[in-house]
Amino acid sequence: MSQQSYLRKPEWLKIRLPRGEEFAKVNSLVKKYHLNTICTSGNCPNHADCWERGTATLMILGDTCTRACKFCNVNTGRPLLPDSEEPLKVAQTVKELNLKHCVLTSVDRDDLPDGGAAHWAETIRQVKALNPGTTLETLIPDFDGKRELVQVVIEAAPEVISHNLETVRRLTPQIRTKAKYDTSLQVLGYIAQSGLTAKTGIMLGLGETEEEILQTMDDALAVGCKVFTIGQYLQPTRQNHPVMQYVSPEKFEEYGKIGLAKGFAFVESSPLVRSSYHAERHVASFKKE
Repeated sequence: MSQQSYLRKPEWLKIRLPRGEEFAKVNSLVKKYHLNTICTSGNCPNHADCWERGTATLMILGDTCTRACKFCNVNTGRPLLPDSEEPLKVAQTVKELNLKHCVLTSVDRDDLPDGGAAHWAETIRQVKALNPGTTLETLIPDFDGKRELVQVVIEAAPEVISHNLETVRRLTPQIRTKAKYDTSLQVLGYIAQSGLTAKTGIMLGLGETEEEILQTMDDALAVGCKVFTIGQYLQPTRQNHPVMQYVSPEKFEEYGKIGLAKGFAFVESSPLVRSSYHAERHVASFKKE
């Protein structure tokens, strides 16, 4: 194990334990409908904060991913068949939580002929039918870059479609299993060309340079991406990629300002930022345009 694996976590990354009535309510509904959340599966540091605000990122298509990315804590292996009742369960959960904005994500399902695209679209339709006043962000996989599958999600018309680059071009082969940097850019381009809001995000602390971070911003902008998130990578387990650097809050703030100056409509940049954190702000920013 490399020495970098044992970098001491700085004070600004300390995470408080969950508590409160809203946390209990979200937890109860997730268990009631046997749903998965990236909050728990991904060991998200904002788990307590989001659930106490009555929000959660619901993860569809099971809790087992067909890929094994080096940064991720989600189970990997051979998934079960998709739950045909899941779209309605998700819609009911959104309704019971009275969400004004909902974020959906999923595991990769390379085992399915359509990568889960039809299930994605049905879930979006069910959420919108039962919650007509709720805006929706979907954090989708790359669908192997197959435009026709991305189009299935686009036609379901969520307000924002997000697909994360996760890291810079040079580190992508080390960090992401099967996914390719240029494929992800193509997916973001398809989304932007459709007229929907395209969003992406990266993690810092994996060994990238500042020049590479700025180039990644430029690459995302070049394909029409409007929203960019930047957060600190935290190593979930000793089997995951080690943290190479903890980036200071001041540096994150600087990157946020640079991103806005480059032309993004919205940039969320701080150590504990994750793609879905405060996602309701991203929709609000476009309503102002």
